[in-house]
Amino acid sequence: MDMNTVAAPTRPQVAPAERTRTRRVGYLRLALLAAVSAALVVGGYYAWRTWFAGGGTAGEHLTAVVQRGDVEDTVSATGTLQPRDFVDVGTQVSGQLKVVNVQIGQTVKAGDLLAEIDPTVYRTRVDAGRAQLRNLQALLVDRQAQLELARQQLTRQENLMREDATTTEAFHQAEAAARSAAAQIDALKAQAQQTESTLRGDEANLGYAKIYAPMSGTVVSQAVKQGQTLNANQQAPIVLRIADLSTMTVETQVSEADVSRLRVGMDVYFTTLGGGDRRWYGKLRQIMPTPKVVNNVVLYDSLFDVPNPNQDLMTQMTAQVFFVVAGAKDTAFVPVAALRPVARSGPRSGGLREAADPRATDARKGAPRVSPALDPRALFASGRALVSVVAQDGTVADREVQVGVMNRVSAQIVAGLEAGERVAIGARPGAAAARPATLPRGTPRLR
Repeated sequence: MDMNTVAAPTRPQVAPAERTRTRRVGYLRLALLAAVSAALVVGGYYAWRTWFAGGGTAGEHLTAVVQRGDVEDTVSATGTLQPRDFVDVGTQVSGQLKVVNVQIGQTVKAGDLLAEIDPTVYRTRVDAGRAQLRNLQALLVDRQAQLELARQQLTRQENLMREDATTTEAFHQAEAAARSAAAQIDALKAQAQQTESTLRGDEANLGYAKIYAPMSGTVVSQAVKQGQTLNANQQAPIVLRIADLSTMTVETQVSEADVSRLRVGMDVYFTTLGGGDRRWYGKLRQIMPTPKVVNNVVLYDSLFDVPNPNQDLMTQMTAQVFFVVAGAKDTAFVPVAALRPVARSGPRSGGLREAADPRATDARKGAPRVSPALDPRALFASGRALVSVVAQDGTVADREVQVGVMNRVSAQIVAGLEAGERVAIGARPGAAAARPATLPRGTPRLR
């Protein structure tokens, strides 16, 4: 044999037992592949039933019953109670507060004497003014007598001049004396008027030493104490406050995001911290046009009045206020979580399409219906919505409904649902965690 020639390899001989084992392994692989294929088909069908079909089972969902009651769309704010009519009683004169005749909480009537300031200084000024006025009046009488004498002398000189029995100089002197006496009388009258004016001011200040109630009401505060010296030269000191507590005003601060929803005359009610569930009602009276900026937040003062005949409401109470934008009485309503948006275009029969909005998803996927950050009143402004109705047999079907008044919690159902029906509001915690939120990659969708 040539050394450069390579012999062809011989095929190994396989034993019959080994051949049989190889065939069994191949059969097992085929059976496993068939089982996996069947599992994929069943899983795909289940996924289609779960995520893409129009129905489901009630055991997978949290449900709520359609109820009847009142639904309100409100703007909430915090307010403070103040008397509608009140007056800060001050003093117009300085001096020591000699007497205080009332106490806090006491009811007074208009014209009642509240307090007195020591009147000694003002009474002295009045007495001096009156004495000066009497002196001027006496001088005026004397000047009037001198004027009468001067006029008589002038008349005598005129008669002598006609008879050429006096000189021209004497006549002119008599005429000047009469005019001087008349001028002195005019000066005294003017001085007397000035003194009378000063006297009236002193008498007024003496009267201001007694402080009277300008209105009927209740003494709600007292700023000074008896014996304290008050200085009214620069600013009138406040002695006490009188308020009419029969009508209270609620002063609220509404943010710039909500003030556009308020209207003068709209209904409003509030509760107090100690009043339990009791509500007080009124109507919005005024919205201040100039805002207040608190910590870079723009707030508008909004005022409304409320009767307080029994004086249950007190000054500076805190009120939780609700401005009623819209309301519905004795109507069917559901939780907002039961609503989903409806597509603007698409078939109206044979299955409704939901809006392609990631913020509103089907309850069967375990996600919330409406994001808390999104106002549902804007999302369902068209009045259309989808709900998942749970039948008595446990099946779930989509239904379009018409919504009306709504807030962030409840929504009025105008048409499409009746009280007593059940709607899905989300997936049960276990049901949502038992399956993935999306299909595994590569899994075919059944159409």
